[in-house]
Amino acid sequence: MPLILPGNVGSATAATGFNVANSARFDNAGDDSLTRSKGSETSLRKGTLSFWIKRAEAVGTAMWIYSNETTSSSNRAYIEVDANENFRVISSEGADTQILLVTDAEFRDFSAWTNFVVSVDTTQGTAANRVKIYINGVLETSFSTSTYPGQNADLILFKGGQTNKEHIGKLNGESPKLSAYLSEFVFVDGLQLAADQFGEFDSDSGIWRPIDVSGLTFGNEGFYLNFQTSAELGDDVSGNTNDFSETNLIATNQSTDTCTNNSATIGNLFMGLNTPTFSEGNLQSYSNATGISPIPSSMGLASGKWYVELKYAATTSNDNTGIGITMDPASGNQANSDQGGYVFSYAAANGNYFPYQGDPSGSGATYTVGDIMGIYMDLDNMKLYFSKNGTLNSSTGLTINVSNTGFYYFCVADFTGSSNYWTWQWNFGAGCPFAISTGNTDDNGYGNFEYSPNITGDSAAKKFYSCNTKNLAEFG
Repeated sequence: MPLILPGNVGSATAATGFNVANSARFDNAGDDSLTRSKGSETSLRKGTLSFWIKRAEAVGTAMWIYSNETTSSSNRAYIEVDANENFRVISSEGADTQILLVTDAEFRDFSAWTNFVVSVDTTQGTAANRVKIYINGVLETSFSTSTYPGQNADLILFKGGQTNKEHIGKLNGESPKLSAYLSEFVFVDGLQLAADQFGEFDSDSGIWRPIDVSGLTFGNEGFYLNFQTSAELGDDVSGNTNDFSETNLIATNQSTDTCTNNSATIGNLFMGLNTPTFSEGNLQSYSNATGISPIPSSMGLASGKWYVELKYAATTSNDNTGIGITMDPASGNQANSDQGGYVFSYAAANGNYFPYQGDPSGSGATYTVGDIMGIYMDLDNMKLYFSKNGTLNSSTGLTINVSNTGFYYFCVADFTGSSNYWTWQWNFGAGCPFAISTGNTDDNGYGNFEYSPNITGDSAAKKFYSCNTKNLAEFG
């Protein structure tokens, strides 16, 4: 199934066609969710739910995406990615399981946006046509479990009424809640629609991408959340004013990381010795590593000039936690950095630069909790620059080891292996956990940085860019 991935940077990520401006970042640790009381539904038998999601946290973590429930805990419906990474749709009324669909496909990618469409019409004569699941525009046909509703069944999934509540980001009374980005969240009440009402395949790349859904007929309880009002992320723009109330979702939960411009985050499947706790949409990591091991960014970079900011948020001591870049996240998880993929990393306690397979080579200003560090990675000239609170450590860049070939990743790491605790917060430009007071963008107009992505390095004016797929399409 085609995905919007960092490597797929063709026309689907170019500045053409329909563009989605915003998403909402849900954090399990923050108990983030949206809730509304439902009114009178158009139909209990027909409806379509569509949303784009980019997951966060770690594999093996269940996530409630959407739920609808009556006052009885036995009468509930929900949509989730379960602890086995499978997509599940469940609707039950007492002992009667109306719907139970569990995909064979697993959804483990933290770097990709995925579109799910759940399309229902219980009046259909063929059982499999009563509930259809489309994933990135493709009808899903492989299920480990498949229970379909009876013909003409009235579903809890669509049940309205004054006491009924629907939630985005949680199932009431259950945990864990959602850790993910959501974009283009749509419910159409009373119609079974195919995926082509919500997206299309790009003619050049074959990538599934969203289309404008504002012209749909949404029905009585239908809604369209585009997350463009930061103060009211539950605002329904369908025309129905079926607004959701926000729980712990504030302006900083709005993001420009979307299904048409995918932004880098941190973490991937290769965490090795390091088992950090991720939060804030994988823009914050808390770690007590017992071995030298990096936490890499989700996007690998092979060319271009790239900028990221990191705030040193907390630590038990000003230990040798480092920032910088690494080569191969898989091999970079070894206990000895000589076996890993470090190209250059920068340690806090003494300000030393640690190159790949070598001793410290030079030093910069030390940093402590509260400082915002900048990393400027120039892969066109194989140079690396660091800044502290907007001031370059040196205008002469460190030379990146050109004997290494492949992709480079921003990273944080622990050089001590002594179980000290440290927390870093990242800003790739699409929104971040810490407040931004200035609002600098790159020269393409992307990003929201505390400090400028442009510097003078090695006597040359250099422009650096935020790590997103539209910039990758141009420079990567």
